Amino acid sequence: MDAAIIAKCADPSLAPAIVEQFISAVGSDDPLAVTVKADGRLVLIPKPRSPDEAMAVVKDYVGHAIVRVGITQFPAGVGVGDPSQLQPDMFDTCANLRTGTGIFAKVARIVTKWYGRPTNSELLPQLVDDTIYAWKTGTFEGDNVFRANDPGGPTFMNRSSEKPADDGEATASSPESEDRSQSAEPGKATEAGIRIDLSRIGGQK
Repeated sequence: MDAAIIAKCADPSLAPAIVEQFISAVGSDDPLAVTVKADGRLVLIPKPRSPDEAMAVVKDYVGHAIVRVGITQFPAGVGVGDPSQLQPDMFDTCANLRTGTGIFAKVARIVTKWYGRPTNSELLPQLVDDTIYAWKTGTFEGDNVFRANDPGGPTFMNRSSEKPADDGEATASSPESEDRSQSAEPGKATEAGIRIDLSRIGGQK
């Protein structure tokens, strides 16, 4: 993705390299891309040829299925009570990047808080991986990350643009067990045990 677009449109709490990794992992090259999943299955839809066609698809499925849109493939309808409130600018590259990276940054703060807001930079690859995984599945430790409140605090290790932390909430511990849901989608959060995979620290897989 063009560095100038990232600088202009992406959430400033995310480093450009992380934005690029995020888009590469979960995004689309097509600003009009619409992905629909119902009951965990991909729904085949005609490829939209205009923002109006893309919006029509979104309005047909949002509220009944998981609908991801645009270059960041953020879930349409998050924070919107009525489908009529959805706006076609979700298919504008800059607007989509701004919204998508803003939501991704919130998910990053949820993950970072669970880890106890670490300062060890060697943990950054694991934090990013877990945030991308949470974005894909819609859940982290059994909670729906798209509906959850923003806990504030650092976005990964970027202290310069962090939001104020909510000191009234206790941070979670990090036991060594791993048990995460493999099939949860946004709006269908499932219960999962607290876990951490220490084998990936330092970017190892």
